[in-house]
Amino acid sequence: MALFVTAMSIDNIWYDAHATFYGDMSGRDTMQGACGYGDLIKQGYGLETAALSTALFNKGSSCGACFEIMCVNDPQWCIRNAGTIKITATNFCPPNYTKRVGNWCNPPLKHFDLSMPMFTKLAPMRAGIIPVKFRRVHCNKRGGVKFEIKGNPYWSLVLLYNVGGAGDVANVKIKGSRTGWTQMTRNWGQKWQTGLVLRGQSLSFQVTTSDGKMLQFDNVVPANWQFGQNFEAKTNFF
Repeated sequence: MALFVTAMSIDNIWYDAHATFYGDMSGRDTMQGACGYGDLIKQGYGLETAALSTALFNKGSSCGACFEIMCVNDPQWCIRNAGTIKITATNFCPPNYTKRVGNWCNPPLKHFDLSMPMFTKLAPMRAGIIPVKFRRVHCNKRGGVKFEIKGNPYWSLVLLYNVGGAGDVANVKIKGSRTGWTQMTRNWGQKWQTGLVLRGQSLSFQVTTSDGKMLQFDNVVPANWQFGQNFEAKTNFF
């Protein structure tokens, strides 16, 4: 289906998939995922997260997207009147081509590997795997878009997180107080990189989400920034 060749659009259509869980109720195993967010509790995502199969992950560009999921067509396991859960994509569920059965994360299957606390809102743990329906929804985040800067004097790696609206960032440009606007490239997940020398300059960003909306964050990072610091903008996508 062409819907998954590029970034999945936000719409009201429910699609078929399956869901499992990984880790335990503490959610420790869901941290440090393939999207680069690190400590999901610290970054504000909590345990309302999922690892996406290849068909949904889109080589990392779906990181940050939000989905609504409900358990369907399984009266044995679906919790009655459980309603829906909403999660943010923070990790990748890798395919396993060596197994002949149970390859839920292999393409072209659409699959969500949830944290255990989120899975058990839909079905008991012993269910193991459940059929679900899902749809892409807007992300509702508190506060502004956040930027974490790592790297070295000759290379900067910027993590964008707490992104509202579509949630998944499709393009980033950066501008130092002594440079023009420069295109950044995706390193992995939602970490974006540049080889500009930017130390001692205030930093501005142009961020575009997958729905084509762009916000410009002028001087969101002050000139005295240091690697390892986090900065929050005053605005966010809606």
